[in-house]
Amino acid sequence: MRSLVSLLAGLLAIYSCTSQKTPEPFGPVPAGRQLAWHDMEYYMFVHFTVNTFTGKEWGYGDESPEVFNPSQADCRQWARVARDAGMKGIIITAKHHDGFCLWPSQYTEHSVKNSPWKDGKGDVLLDLRQACDEYGLKMGVYLSPWDRNSAVYATPEYLNYYRNQLRELLTKYGEIFEVWFDGANGGNGYYGGARETRRIDNRTYYDWPNTIEIVRELQPGAVMFSDAGPDVRWVGNERGIGSLTNWCLLNRDEMYPGGPFAKILGEGHENGSYWVPAEVDVSIRPGWFWHEKEDSLVKTPQELLEIYYNSVGRNCNLLLNVPPDKRGLIHENDVASLMGFKKLLDEEFRTEVAKGKKAVSDNSLGRKYSASMVTDGDPGTFWMADGKSSEASLTIDLGSETEINRILIQEYIKLGQRIQRFRVSAYAGGEWKPVVEGTTIGHKIIRKFPVIKTSRIKVEINQAKAAPAVSEIQLFRAPGE
Repeated sequence: MRSLVSLLAGLLAIYSCTSQKTPEPFGPVPAGRQLAWHDMEYYMFVHFTVNTFTGKEWGYGDESPEVFNPSQADCRQWARVARDAGMKGIIITAKHHDGFCLWPSQYTEHSVKNSPWKDGKGDVLLDLRQACDEYGLKMGVYLSPWDRNSAVYATPEYLNYYRNQLRELLTKYGEIFEVWFDGANGGNGYYGGARETRRIDNRTYYDWPNTIEIVRELQPGAVMFSDAGPDVRWVGNERGIGSLTNWCLLNRDEMYPGGPFAKILGEGHENGSYWVPAEVDVSIRPGWFWHEKEDSLVKTPQELLEIYYNSVGRNCNLLLNVPPDKRGLIHENDVASLMGFKKLLDEEFRTEVAKGKKAVSDNSLGRKYSASMVTDGDPGTFWMADGKSSEASLTIDLGSETEINRILIQEYIKLGQRIQRFRVSAYAGGEWKPVVEGTTIGHKIIRKFPVIKTSRIKVEINQAKAAPAVSEIQLFRAPGE
C-alpha cells in the first residue's frame, strides 16, 4: 500500500510539473534577431575612409579617390585585435557622409575602384568579411543616408541610388548582423560639383518603411540601428554613458533618424509599444577617424572599463570605435589600451561566488521557476514569482562569510521587461545592509559597491509591471578595493 501511495505521489508531482503552463509575455518582447544582438554586448566600430588621409571628420565629398591608399591595410589585424579584446563583431563605415565607398560599387565612381590601393582592385568589405569569418566575428555595415558627393542627393532619384548600394552590401558580403543608419542628414557639400547646401525633410525624404523592407527581405537576421530603430536605438550621447533607468521599450512611430530625440533616448519609454533597446557608440579617441595628433589621447584601459560599466552595465550594448590609421592598421596605442582593458575586464569578473549556491524566494510560480534557477549559470532558465505578485524577493546563501563588491542581474527578457524598482542587501553584522538600489534591469545590469563581507545576499523586487522573472544573479569580488 505504501509503495502505491509513493508511486501516485510521484506521478502527481510529474504531472504538476509537466502540466504547468508556460508564462505569458508581458508587453513588447524582443525578436530573435534582437535576442542575438543583446547577447553580443561588445563589438567594434571601424571608421575608415578618405577622411583618414585628409584629417577631416566629415569629408565634403570632393576628395579625389586617389587619396585613399593605405600602405599596409590588413583587415585580419583588425579582426584579430577585436577577437583578442573580447569583442564579438565589427561594424564598418562602408560609406560615410563623403560618399566614398569602401567597396567597388557599380553605382558610383567615388569608390576604391578608382583609388591607387591595390591598383583599383581592392575591396575593404570583402577583406573584412573574410577576416571576420576567420576570427569568428560577426560583421555589420554603416551606410550613411547623407551623401555629399552625389549629384542627385535631395532628389527622388537619390533613393534609388541609396537602395541599390544597400542591396549591394546586403547581397555580396554574407550574413550581416547590424545595419547602421546615421542621423546626419543634409547640409553643404560637393554634390557632383554644385558645391551648395541641400536640405531635406528627414521625417519623410528617405521613405524609411520601404528601405527597412529591403533589409528585412535580404538580411532577416540583421538588426537596424538609428535614433528610432526600428530594432536598436541610439543612447542619445557619444560619451559612452547609458542611463541608469533604461527601458528597452520605445514609442518609435513618430521618431526618425536625425530627429530631436536625444533627451528621451537614454531612458526609452516605460510603456513603449516596441522593443527597441539602446546601443552606446563611443570612440577610443577624441575623434571618430584616425588623426596623428590624437595618438597620445587614446582612452586608457581604466577609462574603457568605466565606459563598460556605464554601457553594458546599464542594459546597453557597447559599440567601441577603433579607427585604423593611414597604414590601414589599428595603431599600436589603441591596441595596447584595448588589451589592457581586456585584462582589467577579466580580472574584474574572474571571481564569481554565487554559482551553484542555494537560493530561496518568498514565492515562485512553481518548481520549474524556482529561485535555484538564478544561480545555475544558465541564462535560459529563470525564477519567476507567481502571477499575482509584482513584489518578491530572493535570497542567496553563500555558505560562509564572503567578500563581494559587484552584482550582475539579468531579467528573462523573452517575457518582456517588467522590473521597475529593486534593492540589494547584504547580511552583515547581524542585520541586512542595503548595498544597491535601482530601477530597471532588462538584459543585464552590473553594479559596483564597496567591499562587504557577507554570508547572504537578498534581492528585493519592490515594483514590477507583472510578475518578475530573473534569469541570472552573479556576485563578484573585483580586485583593488
